[in-house]
Amino acid sequence: MPDSRARERPLLPLWAAVLASAAAALLMDAAYPEAAVWVLAFPATALLLLALVGRRAGGALLVGAVFGVLFFALLVSWTSRYLGPIPWAALSVVEGGLTAIALIPTALAYRWMPRVFSGLAGRLLGLPAVVAAVWVGREVFVGSWPYGGFPWARLGMSQAESPLAPVSSWVGVSGLSFLMVFFVAMLIEIVRLRLWRRPLALLVPAATALVLLFTPLFPTAHAGSMRIAAVQGNGPTGYFDEREAFSVIQAQTDATEPLYGEDVDLLVWPEGSLDGSPFEYDTIARRMTLVSTRIAAPLLANAATERDGLFYNTSMVWEDGAGEQFHDKRHPVPFGEYVPDRPFYNALVPDLIGLLQREYAPGENPPVVDVDGVSVGLAVCFDVIYDDVIHAGLASGAQVLVLQTNNADFRGTDENLQQLAFARMRAIESGRSVVNISTVGASQVIRPDGSTVAALDADEAGALLEDVELRSGLTAGVVVGPWLQLLMLWGGLGALVFGWWRSRWRQAPIFSRVGSSPAPRRPRM
Repeated sequence: MPDSRARERPLLPLWAAVLASAAAALLMDAAYPEAAVWVLAFPATALLLLALVGRRAGGALLVGAVFGVLFFALLVSWTSRYLGPIPWAALSVVEGGLTAIALIPTALAYRWMPRVFSGLAGRLLGLPAVVAAVWVGREVFVGSWPYGGFPWARLGMSQAESPLAPVSSWVGVSGLSFLMVFFVAMLIEIVRLRLWRRPLALLVPAATALVLLFTPLFPTAHAGSMRIAAVQGNGPTGYFDEREAFSVIQAQTDATEPLYGEDVDLLVWPEGSLDGSPFEYDTIARRMTLVSTRIAAPLLANAATERDGLFYNTSMVWEDGAGEQFHDKRHPVPFGEYVPDRPFYNALVPDLIGLLQREYAPGENPPVVDVDGVSVGLAVCFDVIYDDVIHAGLASGAQVLVLQTNNADFRGTDENLQQLAFARMRAIESGRSVVNISTVGASQVIRPDGSTVAALDADEAGALLEDVELRSGLTAGVVVGPWLQLLMLWGGLGALVFGWWRSRWRQAPIFSRVGSSPAPRRPRM
């Protein structure tokens, strides 16, 4: 095997590493919708890892910044749809900067861990495992801080349309991210150590590839069916849409009318489907009662509500002229639904901050409602990307997931397709059917295996009516996935600390370790 000190040098000069990281960002963006070429996530990961091998902290920060800022700028370009370049640039720089900082441990793993894992097994298993673990740690960090984080760009979420998606039902989305990076890192070591001619060295990556490609869905139990109607009203629900009084609920009502007379167990309207709170406006309450009575089923709708002086983004079950069950959105969007540290940001961009006058509070009630004995799990809009919301609903017995969203501010962008992909991954990970209903699209009913039952075209009013399969039992991805995530986060950091300590110990002179002094040497002539 090559000398370990030689292997610790960067594989690429800094200029080439910067270009490789930029190429990685382009390929990684293409792995997500709209392009959704899922296989590109693998060469993107490989390019980024190669650019980080052997780098010191400063070089890793530069490489990570180029990747992070460019990747997020491409992935969330839809944020500039209405509010212009400032929010888009701010989000890209913040998330890209956090990504750059959190990629430094990956570079350190490549510098320190080869001194710990000097044998063949260590280089093919130990080093890739640490690299994959700190990758997941980066996703956890960026997805949870600041202001609750933004877990929109997890590697596993790029696989919604791939044969790898069922793996998430066993190990969760983070576990899928780990296995993907582990596989790529192993291939890199095989090439670096010139092991492609040794069949035994290829067994582990081959086995990992088989696991990724042929893992079946974790089994859950059939629990009957529920006839669910979901209505996409295509009303003026965008932030800057011109609208008349009660035009949103009128659009929803018009799109619901073809369902009158059908056998329906639950009628679902999307986020923002009401012009105001039915507890404040009698006109809206009466219309909801009329629709619920005409269709002979409870109505699950959504509106801004006020209680005890606080505003909430609330989904409610409306039946018999009243709303008795509520779920308030757990993670209001910073700078979209509330402004953290408002005085500071108002001093920077007062015109933009001034647009956001209402401050939504985070909900604390469970994300589940009961409809005639069936537990329905809920997530409002971007809450679909937060594990705690989905897992809380499942832990409360949810047999089907209903995801309500309002994509009107992002018409014609990739946002609704990315969110739909995340909804598909949630169906596969949880083993539950998903009803993803939007005000303007894309709306779909999705089976537990991720396949589509029915769909509505974007920017058109319409309704879905399907016998949606109910499932019971929790997948391993839901039960052990969060624990695996914590294990990877702290295990990766712990391995780095151990690698740093071992690296310093091995570099220290012999006499400093045993407490003796070196014998004096004669000067050379």
